[in-house]
Formats: sequence, structure tokens, C-alpha cells
Amino acid sequence: MPRNGRETKTKTQGLYDRIADVHNLAMKLNGYRDSVAKYLRSLDLNINSDSLVLDAGSGTGIVTHAFQDAGFKPKNVVALDISHKSLEVLRGETRKRKKNVVPTGCVQANVLTMPFADETFDLLLMCGVLEYTPLDDGLREAARVLKKGAPLVFLPVKPSIVGSVLELLYKFKTHPLKKVRETASEYFNISGNFEFPITEPISWSKTIFLLEKK
Repeated sequence: MPRNGRETKTKTQGLYDRIADVHNLAMKLNGYRDSVAKYLRSLDLNINSDSLVLDAGSGTGIVTHAFQDAGFKPKNVVALDISHKSLEVLRGETRKRKKNVVPTGCVQANVLTMPFADETFDLLLMCGVLEYTPLDDGLREAARVLKKGAPLVFLPVKPSIVGSVLELLYKFKTHPLKKVRETASEYFNISGNFEFPITEPISWSKTIFLLEKK
């Protein structure tokens, strides 16, 4: 697995530029967006019309749109991804939406070197992206752009049979959950670790950590 930002950008961007349309369709069919939206609605997030939200590693916008479906109305949602094609698909999907649309900006960048000032965001969403990076580097950069006390909703791929298949398909490496907890604790307080119901396909590959920046 590549361990620096330059190699990761070349390989990962190329992969997702090639598969963005197919990946987006797969995410629609498996109900990931509805599962994430339901979880987000259960949280007492202090999001209002002045809040700035970042979906880092947004891909084609499944989590961005799940956040909107959950009913939150921030000032702006920024979708950041390394893949130009994925962001193009996200823009197209956003234009199709008829309800719960909030201003959404797209930024093409690496999650290890995000082009934002320290303590910019009131909420950060990350799903299935730090599997492509050193965990410590990714969580440190996430903490940098978050305001003190702000939450990170973090959805890593969990070790599982499905996770192993996804490793091969998407060319990443799952981080052990023990390592996720240990590394997250360097920068965040861990408020909870949620498991999706087994009846929801997202449960086969993802778990959720609710973190709060120290």
C-alpha cells in the first residue's frame, strides 16, 4: 500500500476516476445512503445556518447526500475528494435532488493535505477513505481542520469477509479496529462506536465511530 500522498493520489485518483459511475450505482442499490441518514438523524448535532460541514473523501456523494437527507441545514457542505470524476458525478446527483438541498461545494484534493485553515469546520464526515492513507496522518489532518469540540463521524471499513473482498476490489488496506481506537484517541475523545443492524448491507463492511476533537 502506498504510504505517501503523491503515490496515493496517482493510484487512487486513477482508480476512482475509472469506476465512479459504477461505484455510484452500487452505492445507490445497496442502501448505504439511507442507513447513514438514519444514523445521523439519531445524533444531537449542533448544526445550524452558520455551520460549515466537510465530507472528506466524499466520492460520488453518498454520505454528503445522506447528511442532507437527515434534515440538517448548515451554511455549506464541502465535498472533498481526490477523484475529479467522482466529484463530477456528485455534482450531477446534487442537481437532480428536489428536496433537502443545501449549498454544496466541491474541492479536488488529498485528505492528507486539505486546503483549509486550522479549525474551519463544525462537523467532519469521513467514510472509507483513510484505508488509503496512514491512519495517524489522516486523523491528524482531520483534527486540524475541525474546531475544538466539533464531531467527526468516521466510518471505517471493518475487518470482515466483505471487507476483505472490498480490499481486493478497491485496492486498499483495512485498519484493525483496535488501531483505529488507539490512534483516534490521540486527537479525539471517542463518544461512541455504532454498529449498523445486520439487516442493512452497510453493516457487512462498515462501522461508525463518533469522535469529538480534543
